[in-house]
Amino acid sequence: MASRRNIPYNRLPADEDDDYDGNGGRRYDPRFDYTPRSLNKVPWKSIALAIFLLFLGCFLLLLSIFIFTGHMTGDRSQAYGLLGLGFLTFLPGFYETRIAYYSWRGAAGYSFASIPDY
Repeated sequence: MASRRNIPYNRLPADEDDDYDGNGGRRYDPRFDYTPRSLNKVPWKSIALAIFLLFLGCFLLLLSIFIFTGHMTGDRSQAYGLLGLGFLTFLPGFYETRIAYYSWRGAAGYSFASIPDY
């Protein structure tokens, strides 16, 4: 294995008090910056994916119901397959769309930051 000589190494602090500055507070750490604008960024791709999954799930569930009731031709096994796929696409689409709707309405405890950005 080749050695990595271009990596700058820093010594670890010998004492835990080295993490503090001289005034009794912690040193500035940019990882924990609070920027309200970045938390209110709307993840449009994720919302579009959630709406697509919601409608696809509704469509697949509707097709399975039509096969079960006999309004469409098909085997029962096809209806069970469509029912399973319908649930698998409907549930995440409904969940993410619900979070996006409550975030848009400004409900307490919901924000666009809780939706993963793809």
